Amino acid sequence: MLKERLEEVESRIAKALARAGRLRPDIMLLAVTKKFPASTIREAYDLGLREFGENYVQEFEVKRLELGECPSARFHLIGHLQSNKTKKAAEIFRVIQTVDTPKLAKRLDDDIGRISPSQVLDVMIEVKLSPEETKSGAAPEDLPALVQGIRSCGNLRLLGLMTMPPWTDDGERSRPYFARLRRLAEENRLTQLSMGMSHDFEVAIEEGATIIRVGTALFGPRTRG
Repeated sequence: MLKERLEEVESRIAKALARAGRLRPDIMLLAVTKKFPASTIREAYDLGLREFGENYVQEFEVKRLELGECPSARFHLIGHLQSNKTKKAAEIFRVIQTVDTPKLAKRLDDDIGRISPSQVLDVMIEVKLSPEETKSGAAPEDLPALVQGIRSCGNLRLLGLMTMPPWTDDGERSRPYFARLRRLAEENRLTQLSMGMSHDFEVAIEEGATIIRVGTALFGPRTRG
């Protein structure tokens, strides 16, 4: 079933890229595996997927021990990161996509410096473009200072911006949020855009996404709880 779903997702990506005049290497398919077991990650890895997104530090810490060897897999934290979990996050993730304050960036920088001084942690800034109180992220007006702060951290490498628009069944309603994130990235001289999920990633690709975060379309509905 996963093989067929992956083929369908790749077909959707190809059609969106054709409309946008872009190429497949322009897009990273980030397989979102929160709430799925380590065996699902292993199955996806065996099918050629290498980039995986997890939402919770503690959940992935457990799965990581069960996963075994996946030497070329990279794991991204795409959920909100609490400041008291930065050390563990820095240990087990290669990319943190949800940095949203200078304090969080500084803690990650310090933690990486202690854990592995020769390592650089890739990070992205989560930007809050939705008025929903449940959404996290930095305010657009705070971006210049946050970008400057992260760029001054010797153990962090700033890749770009990520966002999550309000939920809607109509992907077109996400377009203004994706377009705004692209403009913010251009203003701050950033090249990577993490935006678009199972229901709206085609629109995100058309608006310049470089990373799409796809879970349900690959793995089916998640178990609640």
